[in-house]
Formats: sequence, structure tokens, C-alpha cells
Amino acid sequence: MFRLRRLARLRQRLYGILDPGPGAGRLGVGVNLTLIGLIVVTLAATILESVPRLAATYGGLFEAIEYLALAVFSIEYLARLWTAIEQPPWRRLGAIRARLAFVVSPAGLIDLAAVLPFWLSFVIAADFKVLLVLRLARFFKLTRYSPAMRSLLEALYTERRALVGCFVILFGATLVAAALMHLVEGTAQPDKFGTIPDAMWWAIVTLGTVGYGDVVPVTPAGRLLAGATIFVGILMVALPVGIVATAFANEVHRREFVVTWSLVARIPLFSELNATQIADVMKLLRAQKAEKGTIIARRGEAAHSMYLIVDGAVEIKLRHGHVQLGEGDFFGEVAALRQSRRSATVIALRPTRLLALDASDLRSLMDREPQIAARVWDAARTRLGSDFEKAAGDILATELPANPAA
Repeated sequence: MFRLRRLARLRQRLYGILDPGPGAGRLGVGVNLTLIGLIVVTLAATILESVPRLAATYGGLFEAIEYLALAVFSIEYLARLWTAIEQPPWRRLGAIRARLAFVVSPAGLIDLAAVLPFWLSFVIAADFKVLLVLRLARFFKLTRYSPAMRSLLEALYTERRALVGCFVILFGATLVAAALMHLVEGTAQPDKFGTIPDAMWWAIVTLGTVGYGDVVPVTPAGRLLAGATIFVGILMVALPVGIVATAFANEVHRREFVVTWSLVARIPLFSELNATQIADVMKLLRAQKAEKGTIIARRGEAAHSMYLIVDGAVEIKLRHGHVQLGEGDFFGEVAALRQSRRSATVIALRPTRLLALDASDLRSLMDREPQIAARVWDAARTRLGSDFEKAAGDILATELPANPAA
């Protein structure tokens, strides 16, 4: 029993390293950065290996990179397979079903494709160029580490029915254009428009706005039909592009909204507000970036805003010591209520993204919503009664008035 508990703890720790959360340690971040770097290196090696001159000169180096990638990605795949039961959606499935779910999941299939070409080369005789191209599937492993790529894939999945509808319409337009062009140009150019399948090539490249120029109409009626087909093709291309662009933008905004919402809701000043009130606060937030070494706030200067750390880290230099804050922490909220002098200097330890809430916006929100004002003042007084290191905020007692009307 003790051994099983140790294995369970080890599996949980390994899962935390392979899939680090917002508060991941250095080991998890280092492992994931190493995997990303190895993916990029192997992709570059695969591309360069397709050049005969480079393959002849650096063949040994390319082979060593491939063996290293095979070993690392195989170990990663086995580790992810073992820790699949720790994935939140699969925890209730049991060990075997959770691992089967990972194997057939898109991420699991991509991880398998990253090592499968090399292992298959020991079993079946495959063309070298085929294996070389299959190794490029490792590119899709980057979707695990890229929110933008995940957002794009999710946008495509969300709009799958609309996109299928677009391609059905495009296929119908191709058939109609090919049939009409066969009718109009079939006699003049039997080798190019003699059959509907032959004319479909022209229809596809024309509706796709590519227009290779290898097949062109020569009759007046054919040219009129070609002009109309070109205008229809513009609409056909714009339709799926607009759908994907809108869905991608909505997905990115949704992710940003969820992240911002969770961060705002964690602030003690706003933790007791309902969804509508938090939404009002989010409308007043503005993004701000600070490079490493930038002084965000200086002791003694007038305080005009409170800050929420989206990512990065800052150091608050107090008279009695220094405190470091990271993602999800906040500072300056009490000073924003009073608009008094800063009690500490705040410096960005690395590139940091912040959300700032101006004191005037906060006060106007409190004037509009007395309930919000009461909760804000209550939360602020609670903050002043706690220790700074626990509260992780800017707490200067003189910044808070004796009563909300002050």
C-alpha cells in the first residue's frame, strides 16, 4: 500500500512537470522549454537533411539529432501515457481507460506520430523521403505549448459545420462552372474542356482565385462565363476566411476574458462581487507592459492606480524588506482608493504584463454601485488587518479613510 502511494505521488509530480500550471516550478518550465527546443531542432534537421549536399556533409549530425529526439520523445510519450490518469477529464475513467483515452486523443496521436516513423523503419521497408516527411508531424507537438495554435484549432473545430457547408457550396459551384464551361468551350478546346472532369480543373483553380493560366477560354461566351466565375470565386474564398478569422478572434478574446476574469475574481477587493459587478470592473481595466528593471511605482509619488500582474514578476521594496510578487498577485489597491503617496517602490524583475485600474475609474464605479463601494471598503479594511507577506498587496494604513465618506 505504501509503495502504491509513493507511485501515485511520483505520477502526480511527473504530471505536474509535463503539464505545468500557472504556478509551475523551474523544473517543469525547464523540461517544457527543452522539449520545445528539441522539436525546433529536429524540424530544422529534417528540412536540411532533404538537401543532398547537406545530407552528405552532416549526415552523422542529423542522425545523432534524430536518435536523441527518438529517445526523448519516446520517453515523453511513455511518461504522458503513464500520467494520463492525472488529466482532470480522465480521472474518473480508471487507469486503463484513461490511458486509452490519451492514445486516441489528438495530442496522443501527435505524440505517437513524432516517434512512429523511426520505429516503423525497423519493421517495414519504407521510402526515405516518406519517413522524412512524416517526421515533420512533430511540428504539431508545438500546439501543446502554443495557446495561439490551440485557439486556431479550437476555432476550426467550433466552426466545423459552417466550414463543411462552405466546401459543399464550393464543390457545387465547381460542378456548375465546369458543366457550363464544358458546354461553351467543349467544341473549341476538346482537349481541355471536352469532358466535365477536364473542365473541373479549370473551375477549381478559377474559383480558388489561383488562375494558373494553363487552361483559358478562347470563345466570347467562355470568357464571359470565366469572368462571372472569378467574381463567384472571390465570394467563395472570402466566406471561409471570414468564418475562420471571426472564430479565431472570438476564441482569443474568450481566452483572454477567462484569464482576466479569474485574475480579477481572485483579488480580495473583488472576490465577493457577483458576475455582473466583476464584468463592470473588467471594462475599466487597461493593459500595461513593463520591461525588466522598469520602475512601475516609486515610493513617495502620488498613487493613481492599482495593478494586477497577468504574467511576470515584480519586487516591492519596503523600508523593512523586499517582497516579490508573481502572476495573479496585485498591489496598490488601497492607495488607489485614497490616492495618497506610495509606501514602496515596485520594480519589474522580468518582462511583465499588468492590468491597471485607475483610481478615478474605481471611484466612479463605487459611486454608481453603492453595494460595490461597501464591499470594496470592507475588503480593504480586511487587507489592512493582515500581514503583508500573506496579503501580497500594498498596505499603508494612512491611505485608508476612517469611513467611506471621507
